[in-house]
Amino acid sequence: MPKDFALTFHDDDHLHQEREHQQAQDADRLVQLAKLEPLSDGGLRTSKLLLEALSKAPHHHEAKVLLDRLYQLFVPRWHFPMLADRVRNRAYAAAIAAKVRPGDVVLDIGCGAGLTAMLAARAGAEHVYTCEQHPLIAQAAARVIEENGLADRITVIPKLSRNLIVGVDLPEPADVVISEIVDTMLLGEGALATLKHAMETLAKPDARAIPERGRLMARLVESDKLLNLWRPQEAEGFDLSAFHHFATVARITPNDFAACGLRSLGPAKDLFGFDFTSPEILAGRTTEQLDCSDAGTMHAVFVYFELDLAPGIQVTNGLQSDGHWGRTAFLLNQPRSAEPGGTLTITAHHDTSELSVSVHAAVDCTDDAHQRAILMEQVWVLGTRCDDTFLPSSTSHYAKPGNAPAKVVEFQI
Repeated sequence: MPKDFALTFHDDDHLHQEREHQQAQDADRLVQLAKLEPLSDGGLRTSKLLLEALSKAPHHHEAKVLLDRLYQLFVPRWHFPMLADRVRNRAYAAAIAAKVRPGDVVLDIGCGAGLTAMLAARAGAEHVYTCEQHPLIAQAAARVIEENGLADRITVIPKLSRNLIVGVDLPEPADVVISEIVDTMLLGEGALATLKHAMETLAKPDARAIPERGRLMARLVESDKLLNLWRPQEAEGFDLSAFHHFATVARITPNDFAACGLRSLGPAKDLFGFDFTSPEILAGRTTEQLDCSDAGTMHAVFVYFELDLAPGIQVTNGLQSDGHWGRTAFLLNQPRSAEPGGTLTITAHHDTSELSVSVHAAVDCTDDAHQRAILMEQVWVLGTRCDDTFLPSSTSHYAKPGNAPAKVVEFQI
């Protein structure tokens, strides 16, 4: 190799190393700045700094870890299986095509990636105003919409719908209000309060809504696999039953739902119905008998929703459905024999955002020493997902009505 060529090669290599070293130092500085940034802007500034750091040093470990953490904090993971749910997407596309008319002003609550807003624009809406409370998501949605050539017909507003003002954020009240802000139990995202505000404040008096209405249903189910998953009796020869009182509500992932094979023991019973075209913020309570039509073993009370998006178009997370929604089963304290004609009485209560379910198991009391009225209930309270963030929580409590009949009802929490 000629001497002058070798020197040039060496100099180039040295310059390259110096450049990499300087870029690594710049990236370190940007990461430190990102760590000092408050998250009051929803992570926008922090994200920008971390992305800039990675543009200088693409393999920067701390920048990659912190960016992933930031995205997990502000972009709920359920967005991705929801977007991949073809059954849900087709149903919303059909409902929006049926209800949005050319020239409509549409309000889309909970923008996410912008799918329902783009469906409304495709259906002929004159303009779609879609709101999203998470700034990072709103920013990404605006990019998705722009890349699909719809930026001139869709406006992304980084606000909660309850903070929107007609004449400021929207030029006029909406002809159609679209939302997909329900959780696995319908109520947990504050859907009733959000839609009541939207229909009364942000929409025209005769505005159409998607979805139109919803129902919560319950039925008895059998599943040894579900019980073994949530209440394993033993492990390596040790009895675990004293730990079971922590497992009262089974929140079932789609994969676990497919694996556990829940079998219905009887028909579904309506618990509550909700009109999303004219929502009411009223708590509800009902006591129902769940019937058995098949022999088997009662393991749980399965509660699910049905959503009517438009006439003849429905989505559900029932036993026969597929898709991204999780399911919920309220586990009985002890499995019970099921026979055709048998029943189990439950009480369900909602406060418009959370649901509790209690099971009654009456036993006649003939002992003179126990003639006073005693009633105990097994009570499950399901957690809530507020706005666009799922906040899993579960609370159990006593319920002792003052005028109980002369019987004993089994208690568990």
